[in-house]
Amino acid sequence: MKPKYEIILFWSEEDGTYIAEVPELPGCMADGSTPQKAVGNAEKIIAEWIETAKSLGRPIPEPQGRLAYA
Repeated sequence: MKPKYEIILFWSEEDGTYIAEVPELPGCMADGSTPQKAVGNAEKIIAEWIETAKSLGRPIPEPQGRLAYA
């Protein structure tokens, strides 16, 4: 079972694309021309982020589920 990190999806007018951000993994985000493509790309980037962190011996945060924002 792969980890379930929260993905925040939003439209970027500036970039003209959907952005999928993974706040629990610093710098982890992806884009796509549709919401589905952005989320699919984010899932690939999450796996790459974790693989890179492991290879560098860096800690990998446990998924916290839905985060609360003010």
